Amino acid sequence: MKTIESISWKGKRALIRVDFNVPLDADFKITDNTRIEAAVPTIEHILNNGGSVVLMSHLGRPKSGPENKFSLKHLVSPISTLLNVNVQFAEDCIGEKAKELSAGLQAGEVLLLENLRFYKEEEAGNADFAKALSAHGDVYVNDAFGTAHRAHASTAIIADYFNGAKVFGFLMANEVQNLELVLKNAKRPFTAIIGGAKVSSKITIIENLLGKIDNLVIGGGMSYTFIKAQGGEIGSSLAETDYLEMAKSVLDRADEMGVRVLLPKDSMVADSFSNDANTQSVASDKIPEGWMGLDLGKEAIEDYRTCVEESKTILWNGPMGVFEMDKFENGTKQVAYAVVTATERGAYSLVGGGDSVAAINKYELKNHVSYVSTGGGAMLEYIEGKVLPGVAALLG
Repeated sequence: MKTIESISWKGKRALIRVDFNVPLDADFKITDNTRIEAAVPTIEHILNNGGSVVLMSHLGRPKSGPENKFSLKHLVSPISTLLNVNVQFAEDCIGEKAKELSAGLQAGEVLLLENLRFYKEEEAGNADFAKALSAHGDVYVNDAFGTAHRAHASTAIIADYFNGAKVFGFLMANEVQNLELVLKNAKRPFTAIIGGAKVSSKITIIENLLGKIDNLVIGGGMSYTFIKAQGGEIGSSLAETDYLEMAKSVLDRADEMGVRVLLPKDSMVADSFSNDANTQSVASDKIPEGWMGLDLGKEAIEDYRTCVEESKTILWNGPMGVFEMDKFENGTKQVAYAVVTATERGAYSLVGGGDSVAAINKYELKNHVSYVSTGGGAMLEYIEGKVLPGVAALLG
């Protein structure tokens, strides 16, 4: 894996694909700049070693061409503040004006290009568009793991125009190295905590993990599909009936492979999907009609906590309940604290996926686990065993 540390940056322009797809409020102010902060070490390394930087990113999902609400001009001031550099802005990502600005960059200077997705050619992986973008740099750096699962012009195709001058940024390298550590060099026992609403979105991940893990902890709405597949009564809880056979097959395979599967013995159930609902705790396979499971029960929390705290490697993707509602956050919160406890005892813990990261941030535990992935969909596809175009392009 060739990283930015392998390049002598003096007098060179780095064209960096970053993931600055950050949330903006009605006044175009950033509400969470985690993604921008994550790219700072890569940018600063290049600037501090005599290079200049051209940044390219997408923002949102513009339908057909430029839209003010998706313009990266709204990010210029916050990026300038974070880098302590007066960031220049090109009102287009290709074209002569943008090319002039990038060609005129001096060591220590930064240019931000306009939203890549203002051109449909970006998502189409158009080679001519990629070639036009490539004119902005001497070396291509990909530091956008969150988009590495897409074969877009700026994330994969562009690498063809750099003849070996293509490298991993620090964030991209960290993501791949940490995932490789979990998937190929895990210390035992290895526990995967998989939650969320639907089995359909996680089944491939579970199937790929079965040959690697010792314990599979299942939570969230998806757990009721597994419970129903075993003949349990789940009331009005979420269940994907099309996946009952597949869920049963996964449980049978896990049993054959000696993987311990933990499903919630009891659940906090509610009579409506609301923070104001009436609640009670019942056995997860005996939920009354009209009631739905929205969180782990006390016994399930204890089972899960014991398993997690005894683990040496932990991969967590997906919440244990509807943690966005205070009444149904306890399962997710207690599992988060168990991951922290295990980490403090020497375990390696990787947390990834939007809701898991949101939970870790909600409980201010980000600095108490080993690694928090910024990847989302890219991380999930990597765990599924898929080849990520953005990673493959740098290795090719």
